[in-house]
Amino acid sequence: QVQLVESGGGLVQAGDSLRLSCAASGGTFGIYAMGWFRQAPGKEREFVAAINRSGGSTGYADSVKGRFTISRDNAKNTVTLQMNSLKPEDTAVYYCAASRLGYYGGTIRAYDYWGQGAQVTVSS
Repeated sequence: QVQLVESGGGLVQAGDSLRLSCAASGGTFGIYAMGWFRQAPGKEREFVAAINRSGGSTGYADSVKGRFTISRDNAKNTVTLQMNSLKPEDTAVYYCAASRLGYYGGTIRAYDYWGQGAQVTVSS
């Protein structure tokens, strides 16, 4: 079983950048595909980005494509979400998730382990 801890959230202005990190422990990190999801107040949790086990393939929600970049370092057991050109509508709690089956898409139930979340607030 893997434990996930997000860090790097905060309050920024529109147009700024922010980098989220997710540190994994307690398992063999390289066997998991990883994803980032977010949940805004009053809304359902939604897919943001995902990356396969090796880091060679990624996927993004249309709303963040071209602005966000997901990457991973299997030697350091970390996955990162670089967020550029942030908008107020990006405000949400961001969650890191791990899929044992290696799935790296947007289906929430395909992910087995979740972090506690990191708040990202973008002011206009």
